[in-house]
Amino acid sequence: METTNQELVNIYAEATPNPETMKFVANRMILPNDSADFQTRESALRSPLATALFEKPYVNAVFIMNNFVTVTKLSTFDWSDIMQELRAFMKDYLEAGKVILNPREEKLSDEEESEVVQKIKDLLDMHVKPAVEMDGGAISFKSFDEGVVKVVLKGACSGCPSSTITLKSGIENLLKRMVPEVEAVEAEAE
Repeated sequence: METTNQELVNIYAEATPNPETMKFVANRMILPNDSADFQTRESALRSPLATALFEKPYVNAVFIMNNFVTVTKLSTFDWSDIMQELRAFMKDYLEAGKVILNPREEKLSDEEESEVVQKIKDLLDMHVKPAVEMDGGAISFKSFDEGVVKVVLKGACSGCPSSTITLKSGIENLLKRMVPEVEAVEAEAE
């Protein structure tokens, strides 16, 4: 019998505000300091993990970040019927040490950001991202133009019924209060 120094992975499921989405949390980092959002099977080609999840007939979207994977299911399936299978699949996948995400071949520009944009990004990072991540999603800054901040909602937040309320009454109010130049916040596709 062969023994390996394989790290045991524990996965637990956590409900999100979106009833069609479940957050699967691991006891180790999966994709540290990065996130990947896959709304279609075709978009998942960069991620062997997401591609494998889309093979399951009930998977509608996959979001991977830090130590969790958020899965959005088709509404015709019940979590009670598929949750254990998903937990076992992710546990086996992670314990086998398989690739999560293939690297991108693009370079980020080094353009300087204005003071206002930096302030907006800092507020999102410190006050908004942690709360959104707790619910199995992510938010990222996209742009700031003529008083309008555009953000991208991913994971459980993408398509969540309460995300519009969160965006307008929570995030928009915070940014307007802290950055007078902000007039509105809008969610946009990536």
